Amino acid sequence: MNKLLATLIGAMLATAAVAQTPVTTTTTATPAVVKAEAKAEKAVTKAEMKEVKADASADNKVAKAQAKNDKTKAKAQEKLVKKAADANESIAKADPEDKAKATAKAEDKMADANHSAEKKAINADKNLIKTQVDAAADKAKASAKTTEVKAEATADVHKAAAKN
Repeated sequence: MNKLLATLIGAMLATAAVAQTPVTTTTTATPAVVKAEAKAEKAVTKAEMKEVKADASADNKVAKAQAKNDKTKAKAQEKLVKKAADANESIAKADPEDKAKATAKAEDKMADANHSAEKKAINADKNLIKTQVDAAADKAKASAKTTEVKAEATADVHKAAAKN
C-alpha cells in the first residue's frame, strides 16, 4: 500500500510538473524587456532551486521514516519471538499434571504478545503514512510556489513589453 501511495503521489507531481507553463519572451528586445526577462529568469531559477531542495528534504524525511518503521517492526517481531520461546519453555518445564494449565497460560501470553506486536506495527505504519502524506504536501506546496513565481515572471515580462 505504501508503494501504491508513493506511486500515485509521484504521478500527480509529475503531471503537475509537465503542466507548468514556461516563461515566454517577446520578440521586442528593448532594454526594459531584456532587464525584465533577466529578472524573471533569475526569479524562476531561484524558485526551481527551492522546489528541488524541498523535494529532497521531503524524500529524506520519508526515507528516515521508512527506516524507523522497519526498525520498530523488527524490534516488535524480536520481542514476539522471545516471548514465544519463553512460553514454550514454561510449557516444557511444567509438571505433567500441570501441563494443561501451563499451556493455557502460555497461549494467553502469546496472544498478548501477538496483539502487542500488531499494535506496534500498525502505529509504525500510521506514522510512516503520515510522514509520506506530509512530504507529498510539502512537494506540492513547493511546486505551486514555483508555478506562482513563473506566472509572476511572465506577467512582469509582458508588462515591460507593453510599456514600449
